[in-house]
Amino acid sequence: MNESPGAADARPRAMKVLDRLREDHLLGVRFAVNVFFASIIIWIMLRFLTDASPIWGMASMIASSEPVVKQGLKMFWCRLTNTLVGCTVGLLFLVVGEPTPWRLPFALAITVLLASYVVRIQVMWRQAPITAAIVIAGGLSVHSKMSGVESGLRRVIEVIFGCVVALAVSWLMATIWPVPDSDPAPKAASPH
Repeated sequence: MNESPGAADARPRAMKVLDRLREDHLLGVRFAVNVFFASIIIWIMLRFLTDASPIWGMASMIASSEPVVKQGLKMFWCRLTNTLVGCTVGLLFLVVGEPTPWRLPFALAITVLLASYVVRIQVMWRQAPITAAIVIAGGLSVHSKMSGVESGLRRVIEVIFGCVVALAVSWLMATIWPVPDSDPAPKAASPH
């Protein structure tokens, strides 16, 4: 019986996929599992216990998730720092003067400059202007300074909560299903 040319190529392609999965220690699968469980936690905690929308927490969790805990911890601190910069600038723009959509471009530009030249944490540096936009947008949607500040702070807390959940799930999953070191173990010297 003759095999079609496509069938002969299917086996080597399948082997390449399996080799790739073994080579990276199933990091993609680990990432998917982390995101799956973390999104359930965020959904339940924010939606059902606080009646908040889980979207900001989930977006933050996905951006912060990492199957390797050491990298996840680095992402957490970088994201947290830039989130706090964006929150501070956003709140300042909400509190000073009258809320207007024209403040948003100025706030974003100032936040980018602060994140780029003062804070200088390039990992997750885009988080600073994103957070400023979240805070200001929350303030513009409620048409009140105090309500805007409250709305902006609530969203920032949801973002930080997403980061914390991502880190906690990464740590828990690494405890249950450790990621092997990527460096080969040193070979023992032979006694001969």
